Amino acid sequence: MIDLPNISPQDQARILSEALPHMQQYDEETIVIKYGGHAMGEESLAKQFARDIVLLEQTAINPVVVHGGGPQIASMLTRLGIKSEFAAGLRITDAATIEIVEMVLAGSINKQIVSHINEAGGKAVGLSGKDGNMVTAVKASRTMVDPDSNIEKIVDLGFVGEPDKVDLTLLNQLIGYELIPVLAPVAASKTGETFNVNADTFAGAVAGALKAKRLLLLTDVPGVLDKSKKLIPELSIKDARKLIADGTISGGMIPKVETCIYSLEAGVEGVVILDGKTPHAVLLELFTNQGTGTLMHK
Repeated sequence: MIDLPNISPQDQARILSEALPHMQQYDEETIVIKYGGHAMGEESLAKQFARDIVLLEQTAINPVVVHGGGPQIASMLTRLGIKSEFAAGLRITDAATIEIVEMVLAGSINKQIVSHINEAGGKAVGLSGKDGNMVTAVKASRTMVDPDSNIEKIVDLGFVGEPDKVDLTLLNQLIGYELIPVLAPVAASKTGETFNVNADTFAGAVAGALKAKRLLLLTDVPGVLDKSKKLIPELSIKDARKLIADGTISGGMIPKVETCIYSLEAGVEGVVILDGKTPHAVLLELFTNQGTGTLMHK
């Protein structure tokens, strides 16, 4: 049992009762949660996250976890003396790097999350996009403007991919059967090449294919901020595109918001960008009136 010295039994019962309509809203629904950032690296937060995921499954919600691992990959590359090159702000993933990426993502990180969920009483199954041809990828293409010539050039990022097709055969065997899929964003091409896929993009593609009720993107920021750096609690696709156009949404938030737009257009009901470092962020968003982060909808 967890000791809650500042909450009376009556208050605990009231809190549980107030969560009921939210639980009913998500009853038997699929929720895709992209888990990453610093919250994933802290043991206490990682175990707390695992307990929350098990709680979702116990309340008849079907959680699907997609995880990242950028900091852990960078750490392993450093330990092995493999130097990374960057272009347009993105890591170039060569043949040596993709081996480490797959080892870290589909190996150590994936199994650690599985272990935490199982320790909390769940039944997690660790997979990557390769399993059952779940996610087929194509080579990602990026362009950058050469500062000297001012000419736009194509950047070869190596083994970096983007989702091309999602096959739900394997996930449909797991979802709804008390099993919690934990997915590493590694996928193969039609010709068998291994690609590293951005975890947000991977989660968006899976959520869209599943027509998930919610996609939660756990990040290191509170959500989408306005020009005064205040949280925007709710955004439509139209609003989001305006904020990108006027520069309010910029930098690394742009691809996250674009993933949200893609997912909504693919059939996800709502997407939330929220701070994964907030204790019980997932439960706050799903089971309380207040919620947390920025909710995007059509």
